[in-house]
Amino acid sequence: MDMEKNNFENQQFNKVSLTGQDLQDKEFSKCAFTKCDFSNAKFSGSTFIDCTFVDSNLSNIKIDDASFQKVTFENCKMIGVDFSTVSTLLIEWSFRKCLIELCSFSKLEIRRGKFIQCTIRETDFINANMAETDFSGSDLQGSKFHNTVLDKADFSGARSYFIDPTQNKIKKAKFSYPEVLGLLDSFDIVLD
Repeated sequence: MDMEKNNFENQQFNKVSLTGQDLQDKEFSKCAFTKCDFSNAKFSGSTFIDCTFVDSNLSNIKIDDASFQKVTFENCKMIGVDFSTVSTLLIEWSFRKCLIELCSFSKLEIRRGKFIQCTIRETDFINANMAETDFSGSDLQGSKFHNTVLDKADFSGARSYFIDPTQNKIKKAKFSYPEVLGLLDSFDIVLD
């Protein structure tokens, strides 16, 4: 595959391995990436518009100032990715059935984001605006919410989260029983 080009449009990338490659300052429009390995690749300054990533490994990628507009990640592995460094202009993405571990979404404006049926472990959402974001069916074990806007967020069927209602905005957020009782953990009370 010729990665010397700077613009890629309507291309299918299947079982491509670009581990550790320098893919900075490229533009991908309406491209599909299936079963690709991009671990440790550098996508800094690159733009993704109307793209899909399926069954791909994006662990430890560098995405400083990268732009994601209408990008879908499905069944992807993302470990150690600092999403907080992306370009926030027109950011729109969705994650479905992804493994997201040791990542950071801190300080981002991700209104109406989608993290559906994902395993999101030890990931930071500190100081982020996640209003109206859909976390339904996700496992959020060890993830950190502090000073996070979660108004109207959907945690239906989500589990293993720790959200302190005194340190986060959760007005009109949706939670499922019995997991919603976890909101009381920060009060150090005993439920009978």
